[in-house]
Amino acid sequence: MLIQLILIMKYKKTTAQAPEKLTGIKLTPVPENAAGFKAIASSFEHIAKEVGLVKGIGLLAKMNQKDGFDCPGCAWPDPDEKRAFLAEYCENGAKAIAEEATKNRVSPLFFSCHKVSDLAKLSDYEIGKKGRITHPVIIREGQDHYEEISWEEAFATIGKSLNALKSPDEAIFYTSGRTSNEAAYLYQLFVRQFGTNNMPDCSNMCHESSGSALSETLGIGKGSVTLDDFNHADLVIVMGQNPGTNHPRMLSALSDTKKHGGKIISINPLAEVGLKGFKDPQNPLRWLKGQELSDLHLPVKINEDVALLKAIMLLLFEEEAKTPGIIDKEFIEANTDGYAEFKADLMRHNATELIAKSGVKEAQVREAVSLIAKSKRIIICWAMGLTQHKNAVDNIREVVNLLLLKGSIGKKGAGTCPVRGHSNVQGDRTMGIWEKPPASFLDALENEFNFSPPRNHGYDVVESIEAMHQHKAKVFIAMGGNFISATPDTELTAEALRQCDLTVQISTKLNRSHLIHGKTALILPCLGRSETDIQATGAQFVSIENSMGVVQQSHGHLHPLSDQLKSEPAIVAGMAMATLKQTTVDWEALIGNYDLIRDHIEATIPGFDRYNERIRIKGGFYLPNNAREGNFSPTHTGKANFTINRCSDIPLEEGQLIMMSIRTHDQYNTTIYGLNDRYRGVLNERRVVFMNEYDIAQRGLKKLDAVDLISHFNGETRKAEKFLVIPYEIPQGCAATYFPETNVLVALQNKADISNTPASKTVVISVEKRTD
Repeated sequence: MLIQLILIMKYKKTTAQAPEKLTGIKLTPVPENAAGFKAIASSFEHIAKEVGLVKGIGLLAKMNQKDGFDCPGCAWPDPDEKRAFLAEYCENGAKAIAEEATKNRVSPLFFSCHKVSDLAKLSDYEIGKKGRITHPVIIREGQDHYEEISWEEAFATIGKSLNALKSPDEAIFYTSGRTSNEAAYLYQLFVRQFGTNNMPDCSNMCHESSGSALSETLGIGKGSVTLDDFNHADLVIVMGQNPGTNHPRMLSALSDTKKHGGKIISINPLAEVGLKGFKDPQNPLRWLKGQELSDLHLPVKINEDVALLKAIMLLLFEEEAKTPGIIDKEFIEANTDGYAEFKADLMRHNATELIAKSGVKEAQVREAVSLIAKSKRIIICWAMGLTQHKNAVDNIREVVNLLLLKGSIGKKGAGTCPVRGHSNVQGDRTMGIWEKPPASFLDALENEFNFSPPRNHGYDVVESIEAMHQHKAKVFIAMGGNFISATPDTELTAEALRQCDLTVQISTKLNRSHLIHGKTALILPCLGRSETDIQATGAQFVSIENSMGVVQQSHGHLHPLSDQLKSEPAIVAGMAMATLKQTTVDWEALIGNYDLIRDHIEATIPGFDRYNERIRIKGGFYLPNNAREGNFSPTHTGKANFTINRCSDIPLEEGQLIMMSIRTHDQYNTTIYGLNDRYRGVLNERRVVFMNEYDIAQRGLKKLDAVDLISHFNGETRKAEKFLVIPYEIPQGCAATYFPETNVLVALQNKADISNTPASKTVVISVEKRTD
């Protein structure tokens, strides 16, 4: 009883949310161009502060080079041939590596001096800046301090907890996208030998909707384009994405499209700076006058993309009647299924009504139709702005419909481009990190390792939170990531994690997920991408798959910051050897020589023929991609499939808005590098809500008023307190806020159909002015 009382008192003190405090906002004009000298200055400012300028410049010179290490940030691909000398990175990549190679340390002494309940009162930015974790640590039930633990005892604790479960399905094994191919493969092998498919990953929260839609329509859950395709496209359409902040190196690809005569349309509720203009950091001549990127911007209302796309396709059919050849009927007849049903459903709609629903002016829509009609080779790129909605799968399928109408899949300069987030998030799925593995992969594992893998589907992220909350799952292990700050419904998720008997975080840096934990919790520190990995047979390298299906090697050059760090594969092997009493795997041999891991990958996953030979070719190799080749035989019809999709149907009551969560420019996923969002003119503050000026006036508000945000879902309300109102160029009825501060507003059951992805971009809110 005493222990329970202490725990209750502790949990009341330990907050799951970022502190509700303002930090001193400063507003500046929104710039006209992204990147340029300011991006360079910002990069070196972070490098100098975290690493030191001399060491940092040497580190940057190795990042994304063929003989270096892959950026731990985003999954945007590197050029196949020539790479920029000393500068194949972006501003956010520099920030990411600065934080990984930081001089700041989180040691056992640090934990002895800081209570967990006190650390939880800090902002995510303040927590992250504490630095790299140097030793494995444990917090036991009833304690408020982590303390050092040996690796042997840590692994024994994990093995004992896992083996004490009544069923392997009472354990959950989460994966973040940073994990290498080798670590991911070993991880899924360990988990399946343990006996469960409970392997949720960060894809469940981002591009799961893309995978679901693309697999159904084109037969592969990955994009079809290569980086070189941007040089050959007549038109690139960028939907629901902010590349200037989230994938800055993509701006170079868009710049190449323009240089070769292509056009660009951006479709997004916010007119993001990165799609307006670009000052190439590698070309000083561009620093004075940037290059205009978007030829047309369509400010669509939040989640009205299907309405807009349907309107565009209806108008394309009108143009086809006047000028035959706009619709690629030859491609459609030879390669697709479901066209007649698709067209019949489309013709039931009214273009004028759809345009009004989209919020875009008719003249702008017709201008877009004109550009699309003239184009033979079209690439459509998208990100979370399409994938995190209730009808997210419909959004992506409608994108495919437009490309199929134009015959813009399976040829040079055309195709699908889902822009993935974290580095190697796509590779992790290729390696088998999936709660719904195909039978063919399980059969291959069974043949290779002589055991019977579990066949039942496991939990995804949403289902995992539900299972922990209901105490159906009692052990949670995370391979990287910051689960509490990445997931929806912050308070419910925190309760779910606290229900666990054991939580384990395999991490490089301190984050909020270390502070919201189970009754017993472990933090296991791992090597970063930039650090050397020495095993029994010598220095090892790992491999990474980028968002366009290129697999290449990555090996660090820095000496590890602590002799207590282990590689991710070594940590997985340690857990496996402590847990599996009867195993068919020689775990020690595998971590002694990663070539042996790659031999098993080659034997069980298609496309990895001669893996150890080809991975040593500088620049790596492409995995097979049927859609890229114009082969759609893996679909259920054997052809590319047209589909019938629905528009968003979320009703709003008087005074309500639809809110989407977004990142700042000083942020990558849940990692907060700073407090500035200079591309939106907001400095030194994260607790803001961007609103249309009309909506502000209608509510009797004015600029910088303090408000509370209340979300509404199925009769439930959730509140996020103390945000500042910012007038912004956003469609009426829409609002935008930063995550993770507003994750608390996203109900766990507010999720996409089919993919089960949290609908963090479609949150119904009302705004209440604070009286203080």
